[in-house]
Amino acid sequence: MSIIKKESQLDHYKVAAFYSFTPLTEEVLINLQEQLIHKANHHKVMGTVLLASEGVNGTICGSMEGVGSLLEALQLALQGNLLDIKISWSEQQAFRRFKARRKAEIVTMGITEVNPNKFVGTYIDPQDWNDFLKDPETLVIDTRNKYEIGIGTFEGSLDPKTETFREFPAWVDQNLSSLVEQKKTKRIAMFCTGGIRCEKATSYLKSQGFKGVHHLRGGILRYLEEIPENENLWRGECFVFDQRVALNQSLLPGDHLLCHACGMPLNSQDREDKNYIPGVQCLHCKNTFNDQDRARFAERQKHYDHLAQLKLRRKSLGAKS
Repeated sequence: MSIIKKESQLDHYKVAAFYSFTPLTEEVLINLQEQLIHKANHHKVMGTVLLASEGVNGTICGSMEGVGSLLEALQLALQGNLLDIKISWSEQQAFRRFKARRKAEIVTMGITEVNPNKFVGTYIDPQDWNDFLKDPETLVIDTRNKYEIGIGTFEGSLDPKTETFREFPAWVDQNLSSLVEQKKTKRIAMFCTGGIRCEKATSYLKSQGFKGVHHLRGGILRYLEEIPENENLWRGECFVFDQRVALNQSLLPGDHLLCHACGMPLNSQDREDKNYIPGVQCLHCKNTFNDQDRARFAERQKHYDHLAQLKLRRKSLGAKS
């Protein structure tokens, strides 16, 4: 762990992103959901945890003690199966509330017969990932959504241009065989933010008969945690599904902010665009909403601005005391 991260432990919120494809019974799911809600309320932990018969997936933020308590409950429920955890830090709480939800899938592909608990591709450790990126006979695929890829990805990787992960199987069915043949590919390597989407994607590819299927263990977040910046092949920032929006190569909040109208990530240049009105519209959604929508968004933004001013005032008073 770097010096930055060690210092962060003293005065920052701990953020844990995690998942595990582990079969869970209905009884375990009911008890686990109740435990997580109770522990989150007690420790003031915020975030989202998805629970399904295929496993668990989530990101939580809070004190080291609070986050540790929830992770311990999850580990116990998994009964020895691996919970893949990526840690980062935030100066502010990364979520507004806590949710523990029951879902049909912990990452939605929409094809119920895909089961990573039965078979997945071969894991690639972050230390070996650069070799795959540099290999001309390896087809590297980014399994994330196109707006995530738009703010950062690995050099030389393929963008399927999918809006959601649900579209990935159709993209595979329509394009992948011809791409493999055209590029004379000997192996396929996939990646995503934390490892869960690419793991499920490998299960789908194997079910469709593809060979030599691999995926990055722990995803982009694990790679950035373990590979020094002067050695890694990541370019840009990594989108995350919380209020930090995107992380830089030090796993600290980057340049991007969300448009609160349409939810698209915006860099500093996007926010200089003449169409950008904070909380109301941006260059992506300038023609999407009507005047009534924009008036509602403007009122909501006034509320956010008021809360932000109160927070700054409290912080200032705390510093003086």
